[in-house]
Amino acid sequence: MKNFISILGSNSDYSTNRLLLQFIQKHFKDQANIEIFEIKNLPAFNKPEDRKAPHEVQELADKIREADGVIISSPEYNHSVPAALKSTLEWLSYTNQALIDKPVMLTGASYGKLGSSRAQSHLRQMLDAPELKARIMPSSEFLIGYSLQAFDDNGNLTDQRKIEALERIFNDFVHFVDITNQLVNANESHQKQAPSYSWEAK
Repeated sequence: MKNFISILGSNSDYSTNRLLLQFIQKHFKDQANIEIFEIKNLPAFNKPEDRKAPHEVQELADKIREADGVIISSPEYNHSVPAALKSTLEWLSYTNQALIDKPVMLTGASYGKLGSSRAQSHLRQMLDAPELKARIMPSSEFLIGYSLQAFDDNGNLTDQRKIEALERIFNDFVHFVDITNQLVNANESHQKQAPSYSWEAK
């Protein structure tokens, strides 16, 4: 049984991405223990001089390190991810590099027709930054458009084709986690390089 941490990439009190993660948590309960982490209580990134993370951010970093993999679900705001999610990633990159070499699956739900496709593309770029360097599962875009109409009153996805697509991607992710962790254990170079990396170094 895998242990995953899922990050809700929105600070909204009502989010269809929360519904999506709750559905994933319930639908795959026999394959993985999935915890949902809310970022709405994290402070905005402010580049601390001591490079130490606030307690709430360190809690997330610890959960990421303990997990077998990470699931991130984000809406799309102005063709990108919400500021709250970007701030969260900035905390992780600047203070503890907890996402380095961590297997990541991306999902997203958004109100419009295209779902979160552009936000996911931007998120992939960010997660490939030197102090994040997550291992993002390739060819695995899962997104939901018109997300306000995508769930029933019990929080279940109503489109059976979407459920089947999610099942295929989730099963791929379980295998991707095993393969990635084997590669990481064989080569720890990213983890060794991260503490000494700095954009400010001359």
